[in-house]
Amino acid sequence: MPCCRLRALCQYETNKLVRIQSVRLGSLKWSLNGAILLFICIMMLWNRKYQEFDLVVSSVTTKVKGVAQAPLLGVGNVVWDEVDYSGPWKGKNTFFVVTNVIVTKNQKQGKCAQVPLKGRFCRTDKECEKGAWDQQKHGIQTGSCVKFDLLKKTCEVSAWCPIETRTTPPRPALLAAAENFTVLIKNNIRFPAFNYIRRNILPEMNDAYLRNCHRGNDSLCPIFRLGDIVREAGEKFSEMAVEGGVIGILIKWDCNLDRLMQRCLPRYSFKRLDEKETRVKGHLHCALCAGKFSFIQLIIYIGSTLSYYALTTILIDWLIGTSCYSTEVGQNYSERKVESIQDKEKCILCVSYIDENNLRLVKRSQKKSLQVIKPMSVQPRKEDPGHLRAILCLLQPSDDTNDDVQPSLDKKTNPNAKPSRPAWCMCDFCAPSSLPEEELCCRRTEGTCITSSPLFGQLVLRRSLLEAVLLYQDPLSPSVKKLQTAALRHCAYREYISWRFGVPPNDTHPAIPSCCVWRIRREYPSPDGQYSGFRPVKMTSMQASL
Repeated sequence: MPCCRLRALCQYETNKLVRIQSVRLGSLKWSLNGAILLFICIMMLWNRKYQEFDLVVSSVTTKVKGVAQAPLLGVGNVVWDEVDYSGPWKGKNTFFVVTNVIVTKNQKQGKCAQVPLKGRFCRTDKECEKGAWDQQKHGIQTGSCVKFDLLKKTCEVSAWCPIETRTTPPRPALLAAAENFTVLIKNNIRFPAFNYIRRNILPEMNDAYLRNCHRGNDSLCPIFRLGDIVREAGEKFSEMAVEGGVIGILIKWDCNLDRLMQRCLPRYSFKRLDEKETRVKGHLHCALCAGKFSFIQLIIYIGSTLSYYALTTILIDWLIGTSCYSTEVGQNYSERKVESIQDKEKCILCVSYIDENNLRLVKRSQKKSLQVIKPMSVQPRKEDPGHLRAILCLLQPSDDTNDDVQPSLDKKTNPNAKPSRPAWCMCDFCAPSSLPEEELCCRRTEGTCITSSPLFGQLVLRRSLLEAVLLYQDPLSPSVKKLQTAALRHCAYREYISWRFGVPPNDTHPAIPSCCVWRIRREYPSPDGQYSGFRPVKMTSMQASL
């Protein structure tokens, strides 16, 4: 036993293929395969699936330039430069520009009345807790309740006095001229896996270029006008400058490092990130990727896309199985490609009616009559050309008296007609039976019985034909005169199956109608009148009986 298992490990199994000789199916197959191959190639080139990609190491620095003059109430015209409107902001990948201010003159450290918030006033010092601090207030309470104006009192605070009273910024913005300020963005990138270094200020961008370049006619220019940034983000600078906003600057590097298609240039885009803020800010984001040809990635991509070719097989199999294609071709293809195996407990019977040109496959039942069981499937009948040729050769004129006596075609004058028929019988020649699998007629609807046909006598009952068949099967058998009636009777059964079923489907059991069984039994009866009854015999394939 262990030796057998070891031998099984040395075996190789492969799928069985069915080759159909068809110009239509062959053309369809190669058309579909060509379309799939074209789709795969387009997607491979479009998404660069043949490349290996690397993460980037990146750094960004910015420098804002611009000078503006703005009047301040009580102060006069004030010149603003980078120190004034940029300030000491140190956020990562971020810069900001002041575009509007609220001015409170002559502030200094001291004590003064708190500006009332939401109607909060005081009457006595007890209502002002010493040392208390509120997030919405401007200082620390001293514990005293002092006059805010002639009629109202508020708690005194230690703060920058006088306290700012204006809450809304001026319109238009004081630094509306900031629209013409510029920002220089320097972005350095490096792909460690490819040892590739790049920056957005290209080698050919000298000082003269940087002094004159403009985003309007050069998309690679690293110097950006604030008004253009806001406009490309879909906003209006004059409105945004009043209360401020946050603009995101996206730098996208899409690099192809292959020699024949080398390209690595930045692309800039802008988008507003907030609803409302107090200052105009710029947030820098970098989307960085670089790819280079990799044979391993190409093999992985090809392997993952080979499964797409299965769509061709699925589509053609579906087409053959539908009414769009020939039913006979589809049935033949299905039988050759798929081997059906039934459970041991299941018995699939094959039924052939004289008034139908199909074979019905039904499950054997111990309760229902075989005549009324609904079929599992209906398949076309296949002729057995070998059997037909052999029978035609043997059908020669004979003096056998059995050949001359044939039942009439008219069932009303047939001497073998039964006085009464079972409910399931459609031809008036079936005999009652206690076994449901024997309750089968030769017809689906009422009409003439097949046993009334001259061919039934010639192909099924003719003794000389049955003797020739038996002798062909066993050339050394005893003299035909000594053949037992049982052998002739069983041979007649087989001849009926070959005639009416042709080549039955695999793993099915042909069922002979009751009228035919009793007609054969009357021609070749059992001496004691006992018969074995219905015994299903699996027909894997029907060969010529001669």
